[in-house]
Amino acid sequence: MAKKSIIARERKRERMVAKYAALRKQLKEEGRWEELDKLPRNSNSIRLHNRCKLTGRPKGYMRQFGLCRVKFREMALDGKIPGVTKASW
Repeated sequence: MAKKSIIARERKRERMVAKYAALRKQLKEEGRWEELDKLPRNSNSIRLHNRCKLTGRPKGYMRQFGLCRVKFREMALDGKIPGVTKASW
């Protein structure tokens, strides 16, 4: 499990990106780069990092499910993810 402070920091960044998205887009279209530089750094979507929704783990993230590989495997074996079965051939 990731530290609570890291998870909170990432949520804060997500809120900042959502808050400034329209303004950033408008400033880019108009070419007002000086004003764009004055916006908070965390309002840039590049600074976001994908994390597991359950544990906050940053590595081994599966974009389609929003989970890390560890939790994905646990939930898949327990039958909690519909349509996912263990492969056997």
